[in-house]
Amino acid sequence: MRLTLSLLAGLAALAPVAALAAQDGNPFAPVMLVNERTITGYELAQREKFLEMMSGPGDHTDEAMKGLIDDRLRLIEAARYGVKPTEDEIKAGMLEFAQRANLTTEQFVQKLQEGGVDPQTFRDFITAGQAWRDVVRATIAPRVTVTDADVRDARALSRAHGEPRILISELILPATPEYIGQTAPLAEQLSQTLKGDAAFAAAARQYSVSDSAKNGGQLDWIPVTNLPQTVVSAVIGLSPGQVSKPVNLPNAIAIFELRGLADAPPPPADMVTVDYLDWAIPDVRTPAGAALADEVRRKVTTCGDLYGFVKRAGGPQLTRTTEALPKVPADVALALARLDPGEVSTSITDGSGTRLLMLCSRTVTPDPKATPDALKAELFSARVNALADARLDQLRAAANIRQP
Repeated sequence: MRLTLSLLAGLAALAPVAALAAQDGNPFAPVMLVNERTITGYELAQREKFLEMMSGPGDHTDEAMKGLIDDRLRLIEAARYGVKPTEDEIKAGMLEFAQRANLTTEQFVQKLQEGGVDPQTFRDFITAGQAWRDVVRATIAPRVTVTDADVRDARALSRAHGEPRILISELILPATPEYIGQTAPLAEQLSQTLKGDAAFAAAARQYSVSDSAKNGGQLDWIPVTNLPQTVVSAVIGLSPGQVSKPVNLPNAIAIFELRGLADAPPPPADMVTVDYLDWAIPDVRTPAGAALADEVRRKVTTCGDLYGFVKRAGGPQLTRTTEALPKVPADVALALARLDPGEVSTSITDGSGTRLLMLCSRTVTPDPKATPDALKAELFSARVNALADARLDQLRAAANIRQP
C-alpha cells in the first residue's frame, strides 16, 4: 500500500533519497531539506522501519518521507509561535500511543527495539505530533466557535429529516493479548492511509477476520439506530470514501469506511458546508488550458496534492474557501454539486480563462445522538481539524523542500 504523493513526484527523476546517503557512506548525511532543516538518511530508514512495524512489509519510503517532511513543518510552525512540548506532555503522548496496543511505554519501546527501531524515532514522532496539537490549540481553536444555535440546528435537522440508514465497510482485527501488539499499530496506520473503496476492500480481504472480508468488508444498508454508539460516533461527519479512526470493540479493533447515507430527505442547503479550492488557469478550450486541466486530473487526487502542483506550476495562487452552501456563488455551487471530494471541475470559463475548482469536503451537520455538550464538542473538533489540515497543506505548499 502506497500513498500517491505529488509532493515527491517532482523528485522522481532524481536518485532515490535513501540511496544518496548510502552512496555517501554516511547514514546521517542529509537526504532532504525542509526550509533548510535537515532530514537524514538514518531518520528516513528509521521511519520506514517504524511504518513497517505498524503496517507490515512493503515499500514505505514515500510515506516515511512525507511524514518526516510534515513533522519538520509542524516543528517549524511550533517554533514560530514559541511552542515546545513539555517532557510530561511527550511522556503522556508516548503512553497514550502505547496503550492503544494495551502496552506500557516501556513494553512498546522494547517491541520497537526488537524490530530495529531506535526509541528516539518514536519520541521524535510523538514530539512533532504534540507540538502540532499545541499550535492548533493556541492558534486555531480560539478562532472556532460552536454556538447553542448550531446545536439546535443540528437537532432540528435530525427531527425534520428522519433516521437515515448507513452504508459502511468494515475491517476487523483481533485484539486478544497475543495479537494486540501488532494489530493496534496496524489499525492506526490503515485508518490514516487507506483511500477509496478499492484500497479499503483490498486491505479488508488481506487483514480482516470478519466474515465480510471475502466481500472486501462491504456490509448492506443498516439503520443507524441498529449500530453501537461507538461505531456511529466513529463515522459521524465522514464523507463517503473516508475511513474512520480505530474503534475498540470487545477483543477486536475495527475501522470503517463510510460508503453512503440514505432514507432521509436531503438536508436544507444552509446545513451543508463546502470546502473547496479555486485556481485560475488558461481557458480549457485552448490547448494549453486543456493540457493543464488534464494533467491535474491525472496527477492530483486531494486538495493537499493540488497545493504542491500549483507551486511547481507557478502562476496565480490557490484560493481556499469554506462556506455554507447558500453563501457560495450559484455557478460555483452548481459545479461543486457534481463533484466528490478530490474531484475537479473546469465548467466555469469566461473571457479571462477557466476556474479550476476542486472539492475538498462537503459536510452536513451530523445527526445528533449525543447530549448537547457532546454534540457541541463533536462539531468543534470537526471544524478545528478541517482548519488544521488546511494550515498544514498551505505550509507544505509554501515550503522550500529540496534534496541537498
